[in-house]
Amino acid sequence: MLEVKNLNAWYDRSHVVQGISFEVKAGEIVTLMGRNGAGKTTTLRTLMGLVNRRSGEAALQGTSFLSLPAHERFHLGLAYVPEDRRIVPGLTVRENLQLGMIAQKSKGDFDAMLDEITQTFPRLKERLDQDGTSMSGGEQQMLAIARAMMANPKMIFLDEPSEGIMPVLVDEMFELFANMKRKGTTILLVEQNVERALSVSDRAYILDQGEIVYHDTAQALMADEAIRQKYCAI
Repeated sequence: MLEVKNLNAWYDRSHVVQGISFEVKAGEIVTLMGRNGAGKTTTLRTLMGLVNRRSGEAALQGTSFLSLPAHERFHLGLAYVPEDRRIVPGLTVRENLQLGMIAQKSKGDFDAMLDEITQTFPRLKERLDQDGTSMSGGEQQMLAIARAMMANPKMIFLDEPSEGIMPVLVDEMFELFANMKRKGTTILLVEQNVERALSVSDRAYILDQGEIVYHDTAQALMADEAIRQKYCAI
């Protein structure tokens, strides 16, 4: 689904992402891990076209996209849920979800899509006419993910989805990710909650100071406490 080769990214003079290469197969959940400042979020932002200074190659199902502007990557089939969620104030849950369909070149039936999405996100069905920003942090995170899925993307990038969310909703959210995977959704995940991320992932890459220092199956990394402590402990 996604192939990245020798990706580099800079903020001003800081070389944040340093020549990383990785891949994500269709239907996988792959997690990028590492300490704060390792380059995980910058990797996602670079792939979405939100970091201007970059080099390397990236392809979605064989189509190169690193030279495309951000909105064209969105139309190509990439969806991004940032850490701060970006729920539009003053709009209801229903209206925020409608924004997700802007990316679709041929508009589908909104009501049919809404029914499908709210089956996956039953909490949102109860709050369709509520202001999106009035919900809890966990519910807003679910809305942000649901809005991305309304675009019917080929792949979703999730940046720290459990950050600042109460534990009971974190459990619900990772169950949701497992369900999304069962339905064939491809996910590239950045997450500090190592154990929960590995519980739903197929594979993981660890970044340290902008470089990939480890790659293995989620099961192997779960069993390697020394590696997790060295590179992932906060």
